[in-house]
Order: sequence, then structure tokens, then C-alpha cells
Amino acid sequence: MNENLSVLGVFALLSVLAVGGGAAVLPETKALVVESHHWLTDDQFRDIYGLGQVVPGPNMLMVIVIGYHVTGYIGALLAFLGFFVPAGLISWGASRVWDHFEGSPWRRSLQRGMAPMVVGLMAAGTISIARTAIDGALTIAIAIAVFAGVYFVKRVNPALLVLGGGLVGLAFLS
Repeated sequence: MNENLSVLGVFALLSVLAVGGGAAVLPETKALVVESHHWLTDDQFRDIYGLGQVVPGPNMLMVIVIGYHVTGYIGALLAFLGFFVPAGLISWGASRVWDHFEGSPWRRSLQRGMAPMVVGLMAAGTISIARTAIDGALTIAIAIAVFAGVYFVKRVNPALLVLGGGLVGLAFLS
């Protein structure tokens, strides 16, 4: 099959599955991109994900970088369209129905039922990335320190913790 069609198909599928946002399909993205299609290595996927966290805008713009890595500019465009257009159309259609049922007990029940599922999918994404990023005592210590800083110290900017973790990693892991 043409690689461009594969890129479009993979990211269109992920778009339809992305209930709760891109982080919800992160494990499946990794499985398809790294394990099924072998477009990236674990390290490349982790690095592209990290880049997506740092740059402004939605973190799932990382699909553009993956598409570019596979087939260049055409792949970047197809990955972008495949990931964002189906989800956008589904969201638009769902919002029309959602607004129609405003005040309905059915709507409130659905909303309460979806919340734990979305949290679970996001946790699965975090675990998927952690498995590739945490590979020794120092990286475990960095992860624990950043988590503790975010969870227990309410007035610290998480970007500073990420920067600090990066500097520690740079100093001791390179």
C-alpha cells in the first residue's frame, strides 16, 4: 500500500478513536507508528512526543512531525488532515446533538460516565510514554521529583520542573 495512504489511514483511525483528546490514543499511536508500521523507533517517538509538549499549540501536532518523517511534506499534510478533520467533524456533529439534549438526565448520565473513561485513557497514555522515558535510577528520580513538584508544590510552574528535569538529564545522562 502507498505510504501516504497508510499515513492518512492510521491518523484518521486515531482521530476517530481519540475520545477525550489526543493523549487518550497515545498508546495506540505508539503501537501503530512504532510497532506495526515501524515508522519510528521508541526513542524517536518519545522525542517527538516531548517536542509536542514543549511547542505552543495542541500537543498532538506531533502527528505532523511523524507524517513528515514518513513521506515528507505530503505525509505531514496527510497526517494533519487525517488526525484533525475527522475528529473536528465528529465534534461538530456531536455538539449539535449535545446542545439539543441540554438539561436531559440522559446527557448528565453520559457526561458522568465518560469522565472516568477519559481519565483512564489519559493515564494509559502517560504510562505508555513513561515506559520509553524511564529506564534507570536517575530517570526514576527525575520523574518522582517532577511529579512531587507538580502535585505537592502548588505555586511552581510545571514548565520549570520540565526544564529542570531536562537539565539534570542533560548533565548526567549525556
